[in-house]
Amino acid sequence: MQKKKLKMSSALSRRNFIKRTTLATGAAAIYFPYVGNVLGANDRINVACIGVGGKGDQDSLDAALCGANIVAICDVDSNALERKARQLEHFSQKPKQFSDYREMIDKINSEFDAVTVSTPDHHHGVAAIRAMKLGKHAFCQKPLVQTVNEARIVRALAREKKLATQMGNQGSAEPGLRRAVEVIQAGVIGAPRELHVWSNRPIWPQGMPRPEGEDPVPGNLNWDLWLGPTQPRPFKDKYPPSTFVGYQAGGHVYHPFSWRGWSDFGTGALGDMACHTVNMPFRACKLGYPNVVELELASRTFAESYPKTSRIRFEFPEREGLPPMKFWWYDGNPSDTSLAPLRPSADTVREIVNMQDRLPGSGALIIGEKGKIFSPSDYGEKFYIAMNGQEFTPGDTHEAAKAVPETIPRVQPVTIPDIQGLPRGGGITTRHMNEWFIMMRTGTPSYSNFEIAGYLAEVILLGCVALRCGEGRRMEWDGPNMTSPNLPESAAFVKRNNRAGWEA
Repeated sequence: MQKKKLKMSSALSRRNFIKRTTLATGAAAIYFPYVGNVLGANDRINVACIGVGGKGDQDSLDAALCGANIVAICDVDSNALERKARQLEHFSQKPKQFSDYREMIDKINSEFDAVTVSTPDHHHGVAAIRAMKLGKHAFCQKPLVQTVNEARIVRALAREKKLATQMGNQGSAEPGLRRAVEVIQAGVIGAPRELHVWSNRPIWPQGMPRPEGEDPVPGNLNWDLWLGPTQPRPFKDKYPPSTFVGYQAGGHVYHPFSWRGWSDFGTGALGDMACHTVNMPFRACKLGYPNVVELELASRTFAESYPKTSRIRFEFPEREGLPPMKFWWYDGNPSDTSLAPLRPSADTVREIVNMQDRLPGSGALIIGEKGKIFSPSDYGEKFYIAMNGQEFTPGDTHEAAKAVPETIPRVQPVTIPDIQGLPRGGGITTRHMNEWFIMMRTGTPSYSNFEIAGYLAEVILLGCVALRCGEGRRMEWDGPNMTSPNLPESAAFVKRNNRAGWEA
């Protein structure tokens, strides 16, 4: 496929994008993501999809709906491969099938321009890095990668190779999220001082030891490839019935969904949801690197799984004239009758409870010098403003925000082919995916490109490091050098020791 020189979209010039997105982060600033070669408006973009079950089912479908030619699909579960192959017949596409993405990338990398990565967390970095080193554009599901070190590598590769990238936190495409960023950065609530974010996750079992014994591996699953860069362990299928009440994982121990609670494979509730719920305040408050992270409180901890509920404190220094700020993360499933999930104090969320008669399962609350902004959902599509001494009212119509200009481009609707037998598409996930395709075609930066998504993921993953270091361990953090001067044992959780043959 002939490559074309970069042409910036008239809707977003390079200069305007720098003004709108530059963000102080410790000793560095967000770099403008330049795409060295764009594919052109009329070229068919060839895509290889890594992981096509679970979230990968939607991501690969969205890629096809955005006009991709899916040349290859890869999954360790043959059932997922077969389902996806049948679905892509609706697009008259017959992709090659692989169970090992290393083989796929090594053998046919000349046949595709880009990859989607929608695997369990422990494969994200290995797969994306392998493809990006060969100059492939990348869409990767949140939390982007599993380790702080991998986050640093993918950011550097995107810059070095001048690639179009996007992390799969689809709330980034919501106009309400972008409007909230504009309002906060315009100073409507004054300088932000505190951030409180909570989640109703986990909805899968965690907070337990590794189950004993071993079960036969299903014929459709390649367990060794599923383990990938992690160390070998026996396969276990399901927990005994009613072992975990209030969870929605169907009793499985690992595959296809319950891997999130295991530190070898997932990133717990924090990694699963914070790239959604912290996305808006991270941008709006220009957070960058924290200088302190600490697990303040947690339910019983185990060596290999994340706790059922936790409270983590992040401290951020002065940045771009903004004062120091503290951010608290809270998680825990309200349906779990074995505990009371940790949440902000009643006084902190009083106005929210007054407005909604309850505290919603998830939300983000930013407390500024002159007022507060509250977003009541995972994706940040809505927000409410309460100036000091007032109750919350909708942010899009609040008098204090009316004069704030629109400075961040909004995602455009996607024209979706009407294909019989397929979902219509065109929703938030498709629009978010299409922004990546626009970046590949025109160079116009996607809003969650790896330059900023890598920073967000790295901050979130530091919380996972604190979780693994243990309760009450105050971890000072040197962001530029990716190290803790007072807690050297944290280094064991910053970078994973990959199994031979799975090096990133």
